[in-house]
Amino acid sequence: MHATLPLLAATDFPALQRRALETLQVNLGYKCNQSCLHCHVNASPQRTEMMSAETAALVLQVLRQRRVKTLDLTGGAPELNPHFRELVIGARAAGVRVIDRCNLTILSEPGQEDLAQFLADQGVEVTASLPCYSVANVDRQRGEGVFDRSIAGLQALNALGYGVEGTGLVLNLVYNPQGAVLPPPQGALQADYKRELMAHFGIVFNQLFALTNMPIQRFGSTLVSKGSFQSYLQLLKNSFQAHNLDTVMCRSTLSVDWQGELYDCDFNQMLGLRAQLGALQQAHVRDLLPGEGGPDHGDGRGSPIRVAEHCYGCTAGQGSSCGGALAE
Repeated sequence: MHATLPLLAATDFPALQRRALETLQVNLGYKCNQSCLHCHVNASPQRTEMMSAETAALVLQVLRQRRVKTLDLTGGAPELNPHFRELVIGARAAGVRVIDRCNLTILSEPGQEDLAQFLADQGVEVTASLPCYSVANVDRQRGEGVFDRSIAGLQALNALGYGVEGTGLVLNLVYNPQGAVLPPPQGALQADYKRELMAHFGIVFNQLFALTNMPIQRFGSTLVSKGSFQSYLQLLKNSFQAHNLDTVMCRSTLSVDWQGELYDCDFNQMLGLRAQLGALQQAHVRDLLPGEGGPDHGDGRGSPIRVAEHCYGCTAGQGSSCGGALAE
């Protein structure tokens, strides 16, 4: 695995400051039932990192005491964490919107047969990875048989009301490009997905999120091996759009890793670039608790955001965030 931070650290990316905290994006661990080429987390079945019950309890405390609006659960496959369900139940009981970033095949893993029903019962929003509506493209990127299992997962979610108008159960899909290119316009691609998935599989969903591949971890290392790292980075920089700076997700989101350490975004987490919280240069989720045994560090608003060359990925073209394009 090639280290990419040394290739990204020196940057001329514009300075950014954090606004009020609205979303905690919590990585429950790097263990996953898949190993995808584009994965910026380098997740796999062999990873063992997993958030503890104590840290999950701290997350719930922060949600309640800071009145955070959204809990965004990610991994790896977040559902493999043994504390996933209690965290969901606690957050929903506190009136927090919960998003589960689901790879779809987890729904058919042994021991997860009731997962889809649990998500529906709790009113969890499902943001599901489906990098293409073509079996060949998906299996090439994610492994043989993944497409068929993903389709079965979507159909199971639809049967529970996910993506169906009037149910309130939100089902969004995520698209990643197949290589070192920018994603196509999100609106047109969403129309293609809706047409093809309905025509061939009877599947409905709410929105499609088109995400830019980040030149870090597994994908970044692959670019280095192919000698195309610098050319891809130059593509991102040449495609920079200043108007996207106002809506990048790091403005109102903090990323929490499996140990509870804070980062400005999930990508910075993978690069080890810790978040600043007020005067704290390296903050932990416990530091978000108001006045717990010490000074109140606030929610980090006004603190500088750690930037590097990969940040051009979020501002290139139509922009990219965990909620899809920033602008059409």
